[in-house]
Amino acid sequence: MTGPSTGRGPVTKRWLCIGLFASVLLATGDVLAQAGEQPPDTIEARVLACAPCHGTVGQGTDNAYFPRLAGKPAGYLFNQLVAFKNGRRHYPPMNYLLQYLPEDYLKVMADYFAGQKPPLPPPAVPDVSKEMVSLGEQLIAGGDAKRGIPACTSCHGPQLTGMEPAIPGLLGLRPTYISAQLGAWRYGTRTATEPDCMQIVAGHLTEDDVKAVAAVLAAKPAPANASPVAKGSFPLPFACGSQP
Repeated sequence: MTGPSTGRGPVTKRWLCIGLFASVLLATGDVLAQAGEQPPDTIEARVLACAPCHGTVGQGTDNAYFPRLAGKPAGYLFNQLVAFKNGRRHYPPMNYLLQYLPEDYLKVMADYFAGQKPPLPPPAVPDVSKEMVSLGEQLIAGGDAKRGIPACTSCHGPQLTGMEPAIPGLLGLRPTYISAQLGAWRYGTRTATEPDCMQIVAGHLTEDDVKAVAAVLAAKPAPANASPVAKGSFPLPFACGSQP
């Protein structure tokens, strides 16, 4: 799900997405009306309104601020949709579009995108120094016990593909998006159900940690199976309110 950004450019892009959303609906309606047909009442047709920002099946787009949705656990996607609907996550286009949708329908949307399995995008080339790459690899695979930072793999899985029902995979995302979300956790503008494990972890990260982790995660190649692992496949290092 999309996250906060700053500056004139990203703000413009926010409302551009709403414009694209409306354009998709209007254009589809016009074509079908001219043909004397009603729009197909399927979830595939309905979520095409998400395509300008998130891709036709949630695979992501070229915009670094709009994440991939496809293949993430349905519980995670549902939690984020509810968070945008209720204002826990702050991003005006998402808050606006979801405000009046019932939670039962949000679950249908989450289930749909969770079931899509398009290939992950090619890995990004890290744009940081070798020292930063080493730092990122260390934090992802081993964490930093002295600073209270668990390894990313200890919660998001050994292949970083997430765990059912609500821990997301971290692959296929742009470094800009990862940095923005870690920053949001660090500064409390993104929160989750208590105990808010990500806010706790991110609170121990420095700016260099965030930059290093984002660069290395975006450079990870896709594993043979990019699906989230089953619930209980491994123990979490501490309690997390988002993972029942």
